Amino acid sequence: MSPELRYRRILLKLSGEAFAATAEQALDSRLLTAMAGEIAETVRLGVELGIVVGGGNIIRGREEQQRGLDRVTLDQMGMLATVINALALQNALEQKGLTVRVMSAVRINQVCEDFIHRRALRHLEKGRVVVFAGGTGNPFFTTDTAAALRAIEIRAQLVLKATKVDGIYDHDPATDKHAARYDRLDYDRILRDRLAVMDDTAIVLCRDNRIPLRVFDFQVPHALAAIARGDEDIGTFVDFQEERT
Repeated sequence: MSPELRYRRILLKLSGEAFAATAEQALDSRLLTAMAGEIAETVRLGVELGIVVGGGNIIRGREEQQRGLDRVTLDQMGMLATVINALALQNALEQKGLTVRVMSAVRINQVCEDFIHRRALRHLEKGRVVVFAGGTGNPFFTTDTAAALRAIEIRAQLVLKATKVDGIYDHDPATDKHAARYDRLDYDRILRDRLAVMDDTAIVLCRDNRIPLRVFDFQVPHALAAIARGDEDIGTFVDFQEERT
């Protein structure tokens, strides 16, 4: 491990949007290659990295529900979509020379491993990147909640939420040019002010298990590695109210 590394084990959450440049193209090879490069740079520092992927680039639940599909069916379709993204990411990472395992909460072991807690820890200890697919394996839970859950299970020191904006804002920066970015927040403030970061279940899981969160722009080159080294100027850091001065 690099002596300048602050976080040894990290859980990275990638939304489905990270895999697609446009709504018409579910998987963009250029984005996959760029993501893989950022991840490879970080892993080679000595970081043990788990990744939870979403599936919104393939199946968008809210839109499909309006077309008449029921929620359980949609969530099951979404779980399978995350497996597709996980396999695509695995391939891109392997092309960068990394050893990768995809583990799914939905049993689909002809193409990837079933999620087993102790096996996931063993993979991480051996320096393998573990890509977690299938969400929690249950409907009505988001992949944000899956990310918080997996972070607890692998004993991650930090949860990273990769977005297309540079942190958490008081209003949507896409529609409000006066929106202000927070450098630092606590979990209770996020819940109280209904800030759109992760769903409430994920926030409570992180808070109650004392895992800090950083929300950052994954499109910024070398941001992931810089955070692993301890750069405090990237994105928004979320911690615990009682520890702040």
